[in-house]
Amino acid sequence: MEQQHECCCHPRTKERSAEEYKHLIHRLNRIEGQIRGIKGMVEKNAYCADILIQSAAVTAAINAFNRELLSNHIKTCVVRDIQEGKKGTADELVALLQRLMK
Repeated sequence: MEQQHECCCHPRTKERSAEEYKHLIHRLNRIEGQIRGIKGMVEKNAYCADILIQSAAVTAAINAFNRELLSNHIKTCVVRDIQEGKKGTADELVALLQRLMK
């Protein structure tokens, strides 16, 4: 039997403050621009090492985005679930962290 989750993030949606939304979208727009830049470098036959440096910068930007989103998730959904006594929230968080750390 599938376990039902009742986090504030479920059924896989979450209301975000205007500030949180704006900040996350801003980060994603910057990452999108970096990806387009890398694509342009490949199209212009840029030197491999230069492309790899830009790719590493994108990886760092995605990691920063993930850290911020995870922090927001813990401070909102996880805290609320724990305060409401919902079982399984800690296990779900541990499983999420394990997936993120692969």
